[in-house]
Amino acid sequence: MNAPGHLQAALNALLGDARLRAEPLPGTALQLWLIDAANMDRAFSPAETRRILEEPPYWCFCWASGLVLARWLAEHPEWVRGKRVLDFGAGSGVAALAAAKAGALEVVACDLDPLALQACRANAALNGVTLNYSADFFAEADRFDLIIVADVLYDRANLPLLDQFLSRGRQALVADSRVRDFQHPLYRRLGVLDACTWPDLAEPAEFRRVSLYHAQRH
Repeated sequence: MNAPGHLQAALNALLGDARLRAEPLPGTALQLWLIDAANMDRAFSPAETRRILEEPPYWCFCWASGLVLARWLAEHPEWVRGKRVLDFGAGSGVAALAAAKAGALEVVACDLDPLALQACRANAALNGVTLNYSADFFAEADRFDLIIVADVLYDRANLPLLDQFLSRGRQALVADSRVRDFQHPLYRRLGVLDACTWPDLAEPAEFRRVSLYHAQRH
């Protein structure tokens, strides 16, 4: 199976020899177009490193928090079944795909990055599910039953978004492995689960422990 040409071209602009592969995700029934793990086994040139830092290809990895959220929704479909769901900062779309597979009435994959939305489209086709797409969370109406969020708090400047999620959805479900001092009066921790980014980036063990937080608007 050939990778979508536009995504492959975008990846090659960053890393000339990189290839996308349709990879099954461990512990799920999903596949994603992800960077071939073999591409991560060599040293990057200074120019490649600069390009990656300036425009990280988040969409060609399945980050640990996204994998945990996808597995959680598969195991607890009642969270999304028959509901309207928005996946904030969707990246590859893994959580959105899991919500759709679990029986959500509607799933919107939302991301500022046009390439991420293209990746979501390609991954939806790969998994035979239907998603809707949005580039602007704040342009969406307050009509969602649940906002799902994975791995967007790596930048602490994003912490105020925790309040904003409840401006568009009745509930929010947030997966995060980065914030160790997570404190918010509306959010309670549901549990801590283990996962690694795929392909495996050999991240420190602390980043393989993913917390799930839930908030409900009153």
